[in-house]
Amino acid sequence: MNRRGLILSVLALGVAGFGGATWFATRPGPVAEAELVAPELADAMIRPYSPILGPADAPVTIVEFFDPACEACRAFHPIVKDIMAEHGDAVRVVIRYTPFHGAASEEAIRVLEAARMQDVYEPVLEAVLREQPRWASHGAPEPGLILQIAATAGLDAEAARTQMLAPDVVAILNQDRADVETVGIRQTPTFFVNGQPLDPFGEAELRRLVAAEVAAAQS
Repeated sequence: MNRRGLILSVLALGVAGFGGATWFATRPGPVAEAELVAPELADAMIRPYSPILGPADAPVTIVEFFDPACEACRAFHPIVKDIMAEHGDAVRVVIRYTPFHGAASEEAIRVLEAARMQDVYEPVLEAVLREQPRWASHGAPEPGLILQIAATAGLDAEAARTQMLAPDVVAILNQDRADVETVGIRQTPTFFVNGQPLDPFGEAELRRLVAAEVAAAQS
C-alpha cells in the first residue's frame, strides 16, 4: 500500500469509529422496566365510570391523572392525542380527575361531567383546554365563563347548571379525590401505561413506553 492509500485507510477507520461512537451516544434509550402498580391499588386506578378516550377494548391503556386547570396537562393533551392517532385502535386513555387547583378545577370537572351527560364530552374537553388561560387564570375569571366556553362546543349551558350539581357528579369528584390520595399522586399529569408508572416522566418516555406495550400486545 502506498502512502496515499495508507492515509485514506486511516481516515476511513476514523470516520467509521466516529460514526459508531455517535450512534452509541445518540441511540434511543431502552424503555425502563417499572414495577406494576400493586394489585391492591387496581380498583383505585380505573373506575367503571371513568371517562375513556378511544376504543373501550383497546389492549393498551394510558391512565392519566388529569387536572383541567393544569397547564402541563394542557401542554400534554396534543401529545396524548398524537400517540393515540399513531397507534390507531390499540390505545385508549382513561381520565382520572385530579382537582389540584381548587375551585377552578372542580368547576371544570363538573362542566366536563355535564358534557358527558349531553354526549359532547370530547369537543367540550377540547374547548376547555384551548381556552384554559382565560378561565383558569390566577386572577378572578368572569363568573360562568367556562360554561360560556363549553357552550361554544355544543354544551347546553342551562341544562348543565343543574347537571353539574347532580349527586353522581359529586360522587365522582369524591371518589377520584380519594383514589388520588390512595395511589399517591402528587402532580399532574401523571401517567400509567398498562399499570406501569411513567418514570422518568417525559414525552419521549411516554411514546416509548406506549410503543413497547403496543408491540407486546401485537406479538
